Amino acid sequence: MSATRRSSAARPGRAGRSDAVKRAERTGWAFMAPFGILFIVVFIIPIIYAIYSSFFQDVASGGGAYGGGTMVNKFVGLANFRYVVTSAAFWSGIGRVLIYTLIQVPIMIIAALALAMVLDSYLVKHVTPFRLGYFLPYAIPGVVASIIWVFLYNPQISPIVKGLSSIGITVDFFAGKVVLASMANITTWTFTGYNMLIFLAALQAIPHDLYEAARIDGATGWQIALHIKLPNVRGAALLAMLLSIIGTIQLFNEPQVMQTADPGISNSFTPMMMAMNTSRGTLTPKGNGPASAIAIVMALIAGVLAFLYAWIERKVNE
Repeated sequence: MSATRRSSAARPGRAGRSDAVKRAERTGWAFMAPFGILFIVVFIIPIIYAIYSSFFQDVASGGGAYGGGTMVNKFVGLANFRYVVTSAAFWSGIGRVLIYTLIQVPIMIIAALALAMVLDSYLVKHVTPFRLGYFLPYAIPGVVASIIWVFLYNPQISPIVKGLSSIGITVDFFAGKVVLASMANITTWTFTGYNMLIFLAALQAIPHDLYEAARIDGATGWQIALHIKLPNVRGAALLAMLLSIIGTIQLFNEPQVMQTADPGISNSFTPMMMAMNTSRGTLTPKGNGPASAIAIVMALIAGVLAFLYAWIERKVNE
């Protein structure tokens, strides 16, 4: 009898706790709903539409011997993907982007890590102005940054070119063998500060007890940086490298803006330029279908490269 009363008395408590948990869950879902809706609208739906569109192509329908007719969006199956993987222009663009990535990303990551190490040391007393100054280029939109550097590369008005010419050095930043380096300079200038903050956050999360113990054992500042700081920023380095690989493989702003000053940059210079110009109709086959196929293939390539880097990094650490 008493056990029955205890059991019945416990039920309201469990029911009350259950109701509180349900209310908490509903509150959590309510707070997450705006982000979830925006994520679906601006990310998931466009991806689904791009995949759907990649199976269609605008083709001429009707008309007679002298032309006419209308353009019809026709289902072509995997024809757009066959065009992409067999396109010499597409793979030439991939080659340029890979060379660009192999050169630019290591330079940027090393520079970002070096700046973070300096700011985390005792060499800099007032960190905030330097941190803000290094990060400011990232606050400038990529297109605006590219426009600024195009003016700085212009031999007629560039103070850089004029300064080099005054000491007998002639540089054409738009030359065929130099243009990729010119683009890499823009990206490095823009994103080094961003990656520096990733490394700086990782460095500041390291317990200072490790530094004190190392100093008691007689370790120098260089030994602390080499044996304590660097091993503890491997996770941040992996994140920065993955973001950089995914970003540079989609190279678009720099060549698109530099094309206005350098006609030698073709409409298919990079795969992303090829996709945009295909959708605009300046390349054949034209339309949203082939452009979507290019974008999807590029996304797959970027994912494979990111996975390979993460796998190699894990194997090396093991």
